[in-house]
Amino acid sequence: MKNSGQLTNMQKELVKLFNYDLNENQLNDIKKLLSGYFANKATEEMDKFWTENNLSEENIEQWSQEHMRKKR
Repeated sequence: MKNSGQLTNMQKELVKLFNYDLNENQLNDIKKLLSGYFANKATEEMDKFWTENNLSEENIEQWSQEHMRKKR
């Protein structure tokens, strides 16, 4: 995803769909719908990554104990 200063395809579509002012409650509802959609997509991708890499709670615990800092 890049920012070229032009509207993205999603922004263009949303402008077409919502070519009118919304009240604050409606706007908040739309924001919640969109954030929920992208949160679900992120969760699906993480679940896929978890399964494909045979990860477990033990992996997470092990990672939490690692020090990844480099000396300067």
